[in-house]
Amino acid sequence: MQGFLNFYKPQGMSSHDCVGAVRRLSGIRKVGHGGTLDPLAEGVLPIAVGRATRLLPYLPEGKVYRAVVRFGLTTTTDDLEGDVLTDHPAGHLTLPALEALLPKFEGTIEQVPPAFSAIQVQGQRLYDLARRGKAVTVPSRTVTIHRLTVAHWQPGSQPELTLAIDCGPGTYIRSIARDLGDRLGTGATLAHLTRTRSGGFDAAHSLTLEALANLVEQQMLELIDPAACLGHLPAIALPPDLARRWQQGQKFPPTMVIPPQTPYRVLNESSGKFLGIGQLEEREEGPILKAKMVL
Repeated sequence: MQGFLNFYKPQGMSSHDCVGAVRRLSGIRKVGHGGTLDPLAEGVLPIAVGRATRLLPYLPEGKVYRAVVRFGLTTTTDDLEGDVLTDHPAGHLTLPALEALLPKFEGTIEQVPPAFSAIQVQGQRLYDLARRGKAVTVPSRTVTIHRLTVAHWQPGSQPELTLAIDCGPGTYIRSIARDLGDRLGTGATLAHLTRTRSGGFDAAHSLTLEALANLVEQQMLELIDPAACLGHLPAIALPPDLARRWQQGQKFPPTMVIPPQTPYRVLNESSGKFLGIGQLEEREEGPILKAKMVL
């Protein structure tokens, strides 16, 4: 078996836990996920089975979230999982004041990840350093937020703002919540997070753990064909003889002009079958088409 699962990660399970559950249910050892979700978060977690695990880096990059930000509360982890640092009323906040601030978080911005995150500093995970009480300067990173819109506003002593966030890879939603609170002077933390889209998969069509278990029990589980998940990549079709040589690892000049360093879907010209991922490599003797991943 090889292919993808549009899996819906529940709250309370880590992404690694979800991979383990799929391994147990499917009986297949080679399983991986495409984009970590924090244990308190829920939503779309792309999962690859078999040789499709090597295709995870080629899935579409964009992600969409629905995030609930609570103002007046700050924690060590920038979400409700951490220890409380400050807790005070913020009922004076208004929705217009928040809406005026949101454009500053759109576009390409610099963002400091949470102290409790999987980023490595000097070869160690930040969350390991934080748990040991080590003081570390967390390096900022450049991220892209395409859209940041208000979905709901709940006034109160500690008001909550629900945001719809369309962003690029590497974005920490917990950092957005924290930084919004810092800008407003009230502090804030992430109260709830749902990922509604990731890797081209949508929450409306995702499988819960219970649904997945039922399909496996009834022997009705069908993995998503890798070819159906990579349509965003340009394609190059090879005649059957060249397609066979390419699958065997041979390198040869491309049959058409293609840009270098761009991943391509390689297809069999005769059958249209998806064979894997290729890439043009520039050499002194001329460009060659090499295999990056062969199914």
